Amino acid sequence: MDSRLLTGAVEMLILDVLARGESYGYQIAQTVLSESNGTFQLKEGSLYPALHRLERQRLLASHWIQTDAGQGGRRRKYYKLTPKGRAALKSRREAWERFAAGVNGVLGHGHAMA
Repeated sequence: MDSRLLTGAVEMLILDVLARGESYGYQIAQTVLSESNGTFQLKEGSLYPALHRLERQRLLASHWIQTDAGQGGRRRKYYKLTPKGRAALKSRREAWERFAAGVNGVLGHGHAMA
């Protein structure tokens, strides 16, 4: 599979999850895994570089939250969609739908496999 297509799909999935509200990396990955019925398992090696790319493009903003009270508490980096990110998601979703409709148009003609 073309890695650019896969990268674009991963970024679009992340943007879509964050359009529903802020979240952190592990939770984003679990949402994608669950909602894709196990099809997309975002590993750290693809998830975090994508989050950082989207943040550099100003499609996401982030902040740290202390999750455990007391000493040695854990911090999580939460991400949220920016207005620019919301516009990018809309554009990417429309492009994806055109792409999928084109593929489905060809596949939907019931060509027998040789």
